[in-house]
Amino acid sequence: MNKFKFKITVIGDGFVGKTSLISKFTQGNFQEDYIQTIGAQFSEYIEEMEGDICELFFWDIAGQAEFNFLRPAFYKSSLASIVVFSLEENDFGRKSLKHIEKWNKEIKKFCGDIPVILFGNKIDLVDESRLNDEKILKFIDKEIYIDYIRTSAKTGHNVEKAFHRIIKELHNKYKE
Repeated sequence: MNKFKFKITVIGDGFVGKTSLISKFTQGNFQEDYIQTIGAQFSEYIEEMEGDICELFFWDIAGQAEFNFLRPAFYKSSLASIVVFSLEENDFGRKSLKHIEKWNKEIKKFCGDIPVILFGNKIDLVDESRLNDEKILKFIDKEIYIDYIRTSAKTGHNVEKAFHRIIKELHNKYKE
């Protein structure tokens, strides 16, 4: 049995659900009230994968502009990243989608070529049958994301699947 430690940064605009997704995955709960992340916070989680122990450190980095100056320090030593945007069909959702390119550039600048996965969160707030992933898939074609998964921190839709996808990617990259 091997033991791994993985730092994963979770980034995206404020209010897209980064903290809620981490909480849903690591603790199984969802908090209705919005609490802004100040700077960054981290959550530790242990996952067994193929007989190995993966100690995960999820760094939830504030997306608001007033925290731009802090982010470079929080990216340090990240081995993977999760970029989160909102699927909401309003100005906020459209802006968070446009900003994934900015987040990807930051990752590349401060972390180099690490695995990055894209979570489209808040699927519970839209009619999934009417959702058009064409714009999103263009970003995925243009940039190097290992996957794109629609999630809901509130209902838990695809949360386990999405987090396990990035953990499995890291485990496969670093196991002997």
